[in-house]
Amino acid sequence: MSTTAHIVFSAVLILTVLFIYSLVRQRVLKSKYALLWSVVAVALLPIAAVPSLVEEVSDLLGIETPSNTILLAAVSLLFMTTVQLTYELSRIEARTQDLAEEFALLRARLDLNEPA
Repeated sequence: MSTTAHIVFSAVLILTVLFIYSLVRQRVLKSKYALLWSVVAVALLPIAAVPSLVEEVSDLLGIETPSNTILLAAVSLLFMTTVQLTYELSRIEARTQDLAEEFALLRARLDLNEPA
């Protein structure tokens, strides 16, 4: 990785961490999601600190070029994020269904108690 790329990568990483924490402070992003992105940022710190680490990991995994290793890591991260968000969405849909049913029952009870 060139010096320019190393500096840009480090700057983007620092700005991303600051952005995540600013979203948490403004209560736009829940802390459990901030934790996920903070773990990603911390995992990227060694790459920012030691750029040759990507080449070593590529050699260890038998991947010919370091850019393919970064692509594999990015696709894996996106896959895991998609699975986690799909899980959260399924949970929220089930909770919404439960609340809608409970609301309908309460409304039916209130309608029975009102004089006609």
